[in-house]
Amino acid sequence: MPTDKPMQLGMIGLGRMGANLVRRLMKDGHHCVGWARSRSSIQQLEAEGMTGATGLADLVKKLEPPRALWIMVPASAVQSTIEGLKPHLSPGDIIIDGGNSYYRDDIDRAAELKPAGIHYVDCGTSGGVWGLERGYCLMIGGEDEQVAYLDPIFKTIAPGEGSAEPTPGRSLADSTAPHGYLHCGPNGAGHFVKMVHNGIEYGMMAAIAEGLSIIKHADVGLVGQQAADAETTPLRDPDAYKYQIDVGEVAEVWRRGSVISSWLIDLTAAAFAASPNLEEYEGRVSDSGEGRWTVMAAIEEGVPASIITAALYERFESRGLGDFTDKILSAMRSEFGGHAEKKD
Repeated sequence: MPTDKPMQLGMIGLGRMGANLVRRLMKDGHHCVGWARSRSSIQQLEAEGMTGATGLADLVKKLEPPRALWIMVPASAVQSTIEGLKPHLSPGDIIIDGGNSYYRDDIDRAAELKPAGIHYVDCGTSGGVWGLERGYCLMIGGEDEQVAYLDPIFKTIAPGEGSAEPTPGRSLADSTAPHGYLHCGPNGAGHFVKMVHNGIEYGMMAAIAEGLSIIKHADVGLVGQQAADAETTPLRDPDAYKYQIDVGEVAEVWRRGSVISSWLIDLTAAAFAASPNLEEYEGRVSDSGEGRWTVMAAIEEGVPASIITAALYERFESRGLGDFTDKILSAMRSEFGGHAEKKD
């Protein structure tokens, strides 16, 4: 059913998440005006009911003040987008950054926009390509009045109270958290919480991947004759490692009733169902910044975060960024012990 208070929203960036945010909003009765560099992205959503714009100036012109403009672009493009918007905005307008910007940039941007009477809201958005149907978990930072004004937008985008079982004993009846969105605090607080969320995600993903890899290699005792040389640690008991276990089936069974069942396990099981040996993947894992920022915050706060830090370094390793380190180690072994590199 449409929300009690349909609103207008300008969406800048119509990639997978931006486009699905627009679709979810329009489905609930909100009016969306959108612009992206890709004309085909605009045309696709125009066919679904969105009003397209030819540029930032046209986007602003097609919205009634006070305007709400949601930026859904890579973190590296946020500042230039804001600079492009500023000449066309009026006091009372609100810029929402729904991407993964560094929270300290949010603090600076809010301060820079304040003299012009333009408000800034940071909104960490989690849900990925599944958000259109499932909804998006929102972590919001900004001024109380503006966040409250945008509540109908956030309520539509969020998953809703029925997306999870009620938490036993919970007494905060007026909180929006059970609906899947939360005003975390002033400018930067939303992206701070999303930053740590993604850092946690790094650790959870790494633990699942490492565990399934241990299971996959449980057949090492069956893999022919073990090397017997000074450069190879022998397998102490090959008979203890003669299991040939289907890791895709393990992921599937873990989905049901296990303590570690989760959406990440669901997605892992789906990946194995589509590609049992994952042949199309090279194992190069990118990081978009949030894990690094989480580790930096942990260091500055003096909070131990060894798991998140290790998961971040593992991503660096996956991209070959430790290759030179390994060459130095090999060179040192050769120099002090005459150990020649073992060739596979």
